[in-house]
Amino acid sequence: MADNNEAQAPVTGSEKRVAPRVAIIGGGLAGCECALALAKAGVFVRLFEMRPEKSSPAHTTGHLAELVCSNSLRSDELTTAIGCLKLEMRELDSLVMHAADATRIPAGKALAVDRDRFAEFITARIEAEPNIEVVRQEVQSLDAPELHGFDAVVVAAGPLASDALAASLAEATTTEGGQRLYFYDAIAPIISRDSVDLDIAFWGSRYRPEEDDYLNCPMTEAQYDAFLAALMAAEKVAPRDFEKEIHFEGCLPVEEMAERGRLTLCFGPLKPVGLPNPRTGEEAFAVVQLRAENAEKTAFNLVGFQTKLKYPEQQRVFRMIPGLENAEFLRLGSIHRNTFVDAPTVLDAELSLKARPGVYLAGQITGVEGYLESAACGLWVGLSLAAKLTGSTLAPPPNTTALGGLLGHLRTPPAKRFQPSNAHFGLMPELNRRAGKKIRKELYGQRARESFTAWLAERAGK
Repeated sequence: MADNNEAQAPVTGSEKRVAPRVAIIGGGLAGCECALALAKAGVFVRLFEMRPEKSSPAHTTGHLAELVCSNSLRSDELTTAIGCLKLEMRELDSLVMHAADATRIPAGKALAVDRDRFAEFITARIEAEPNIEVVRQEVQSLDAPELHGFDAVVVAAGPLASDALAASLAEATTTEGGQRLYFYDAIAPIISRDSVDLDIAFWGSRYRPEEDDYLNCPMTEAQYDAFLAALMAAEKVAPRDFEKEIHFEGCLPVEEMAERGRLTLCFGPLKPVGLPNPRTGEEAFAVVQLRAENAEKTAFNLVGFQTKLKYPEQQRVFRMIPGLENAEFLRLGSIHRNTFVDAPTVLDAELSLKARPGVYLAGQITGVEGYLESAACGLWVGLSLAAKLTGSTLAPPPNTTALGGLLGHLRTPPAKRFQPSNAHFGLMPELNRRAGKKIRKELYGQRARESFTAWLAERAGK
């Protein structure tokens, strides 16, 4: 194993090394998954983790892969995209899934873990791996001398990347269109198109009734007032200390807009002007617009509905919107501190910075959302980079799989501003057949498993 001085020395063409070398910044879920995948392929990894020498506002221990929010890894059912993602990760020998299975605690149909034992399990596994050296040190820049001499650098710093490293990333991700590094999420819920009542909702863009990029849910005055009262009374997620300054006038929580006056939403995201109902020819008192989230128009987001409401409250209140009484939520809304890049703009297909070849991003900083999604992204970067450094190639799984759909989200320019996403079936191509809600989920899950099995077989045959 090389010492620190050797790692800082630039590599010349005449030098010969036994194994490729990779530096990873960040010892969270993505960084640990990436490190172990590389190490098992014979790549030497130096894993930099700033804790406990320097902590973040959310962490409390020095363990690697500390869970800072919930201890739930969500549903295990294969009729959910996250359940399919877990299965795919297990088949790729995921460290996080090994740790989760070893430290599982009862949680019904969900997979929950003992958070301390979970972090201890991963820390012990990483520290026991001979091809991984853990260095407890903050890396403040992509040009830091600690990173010299490596064949590749992976930034897996997570949503609370240090200010110094974030500034370096901001410089590397600034394009002609401006800075492409963001520091908070303002996410609106996404629902399945098949769950919208089209006897109530109607197609059409503002002043363009012939277009079908939007679905529109009209409200009477009485319906609006009832919705407004429920929205303002609903229970909200309390912000943590370091999240209190993330609300901007251009992207306020919908419930905060509602508190500014009875008609504020009617002059904002629920403005009915230019959206006459084709069934009556008249404009409603208020209109909730749903914007297509993908080319197939299988998923739609609620325009302007970024929110701090708790998840059960979102489902209860937003189902009061006419046409959404039976809405199936593919993703729920949130506003929280998060460092992430505009992935389709600044990353290539291998998740390497276009402006800094050889510098890869992994985990939540790429624009995936959630524990498992971050871990899966780190695992994929580790596997694909290991293949590249050892002289082979690894094609990504098809977008009909949970992992493939998630990676596709990072490569596909959005209709509007890029936003992080968790795993959901809306990231996959539609089924091209009609099916009931329950059967549809089973079909998506079945197709994902079959596609991933075929991809694994093809990978093994090469």
